[in-house]
Amino acid sequence: MSRICLYYKREAEGDRWLVGDRYIRHLARRLVRGKSRLSGIEKVFANLCLGLDKLGIKYYINLPFNQLHESDFVGVLGAGKGCLNGYRKSNSIVAGIGLMTHPSEWSTLCKDYPIVKYLQHSEWANNIYKPYFGDRCQIWAVGIDTETWQNQQTIMKTTDFLIYDKIMWNYDIKSKQILRPIRELLNDKGLTFKELRYGSYNPQDYKNILSSCRSMIFLCEHESQGLAYQECLSSDVPILAWDQGEYLDPNRFKWGDPYIRATSVPYWSNRCGIKFQNINEFPNKLEEFLDNLSSQYFAPRDYILNNLTLEKCAKNYLDILLNI
Repeated sequence: MSRICLYYKREAEGDRWLVGDRYIRHLARRLVRGKSRLSGIEKVFANLCLGLDKLGIKYYINLPFNQLHESDFVGVLGAGKGCLNGYRKSNSIVAGIGLMTHPSEWSTLCKDYPIVKYLQHSEWANNIYKPYFGDRCQIWAVGIDTETWQNQQTIMKTTDFLIYDKIMWNYDIKSKQILRPIRELLNDKGLTFKELRYGSYNPQDYKNILSSCRSMIFLCEHESQGLAYQECLSSDVPILAWDQGEYLDPNRFKWGDPYIRATSVPYWSNRCGIKFQNINEFPNKLEEFLDNLSSQYFAPRDYILNNLTLEKCAKNYLDILLNI
């Protein structure tokens, strides 16, 4: 009988200074930071499993490769080449999200293993992989937990905006060019705001702050999917999003891709909010946003419920897996 066999393996951490110090460093991080947060790719895997659970689909996680049957379906997420070490089966594999940052880092993947599909979350990211993996490339978005992320109607909205700061590159410069003028304009208009910096909070902090904010300003250069902003939409909080339009990872020059079109909000409709390309556009877009907000035009949760629930996205993954 065929089984659904899913794999998620993180890149093994190596010793840095002394033999075995990777274990000491891991313990130290746990003591200082508390329980570690899920990384983006870990959350993708967790939400996929939650979706399959909701569909009542049985699956196996990280079954030893030598225990695979010929009829089993295999899906592999992870980070780095180590996630497929020891795989010597003929079973076709649906790979991705996240085995590499750029396909040039593992251009022989589909020769090394029987990969029949390589998944990326959105169109712009998928376009990066097509020159390397061709027709194997396919788009798949993971679902959002709409039960956890929903409108907290019993909590009063006391703050106009949450500024979600996920500026990734040239932070000192970009924060002066983008973040500082936004703060100043909001203050000038008497609009209240709170701020969160990506990587410095836990999910409950984010959920609590969102529940008290009427809207969010999302500052990130680009997202292949963008779970945090979609959790905001699921919470029925509309977004004013910086969408500057290019992939700005400095490694793009090393990869030979100096110009790549990209977006910070790959899953979006006009009912989710409004986008601005640069700080010069921001004042007018802010006024337009506030007008739409006061007229109750926005319906961001509806977009997530129609497109990105756990069940819908897990079903999409299952369709890809079972049709290979």
